[in-house]
Amino acid sequence: MSTDIADPARPSAAPAAGGGPRAPKRAPNRLLLGAAGVAGFLLLWEAVPRLGIIPGRFLPPASEVLLTLGERVLLPEFWIAVWDTLVAWGLGLAIAFAAAVVLGFVVGAVPALRRFTSSTVEFLRPIPSVALIPLAILLYGTDLASTLMLVIYAAFWQIYIQVLYGVGDIDPVAEQTARSYGLGRFARLRYVAWPSALPYLLTGLRLGASVALILAVTGQLIIGTPGLGEQIAVAQASGATALVYALIIATGALGVAVNVGLRALERRALRWHVSVRGEEIA
Repeated sequence: MSTDIADPARPSAAPAAGGGPRAPKRAPNRLLLGAAGVAGFLLLWEAVPRLGIIPGRFLPPASEVLLTLGERVLLPEFWIAVWDTLVAWGLGLAIAFAAAVVLGFVVGAVPALRRFTSSTVEFLRPIPSVALIPLAILLYGTDLASTLMLVIYAAFWQIYIQVLYGVGDIDPVAEQTARSYGLGRFARLRYVAWPSALPYLLTGLRLGASVALILAVTGQLIIGTPGLGEQIAVAQASGATALVYALIIATGALGVAVNVGLRALERRALRWHVSVRGEEIA
């Protein structure tokens, strides 16, 4: 197995210089800085077409795009498209998560099985999901299953590889201690393997969720299944440039909401973990 995925579950914490504990410095207001960054970006966006640097027919001013987005969110068709996108994303991610967790624990717990499947995993994992679009259309046409195929394939590897790392990172002392106390296979899975793999699993879930959303929109954009991607393709074909940008912003906002939600879930599920405690102290 390749080791190009960094271990996100062990943040380093350097001791304070001088030997004694220090009070943590007050961090800048991230929300305020983020809002200032967004405002600066919008001002730049507004100025570029107004000054003629890029023609308005290719890049409408930010005010026009935001006005178009505001008009769009009042239409029921927009929210139906958002719902269709969330269904494709959520269903595909759930299937990928369940398959990756089961296979990851089974394969990771058996070293011989992990070595036996490593070459197959290294062959299949780098295949871009978009390369499967012709196959998906051939098998399922423009049905929802076509987009689900892409979402599941892309999200599965993100979660599966992390689960393998998590199962492989079990402390052998903890494993031997559990055996010496007479814990059975399922008890060791619950009290030793699961806590060890959980930080990796949640990281894989967060990464897989982002990739799943990308592939859901991509499938709708290219295959034509209902959702925000399909609406972007229709707007582009009809020459509604401002609407194209407005829908792209909507998909970006959806991605931010997904990431924020999963980060909150990660912090809640890992309150006991050193990485989350370190974030709270910092």
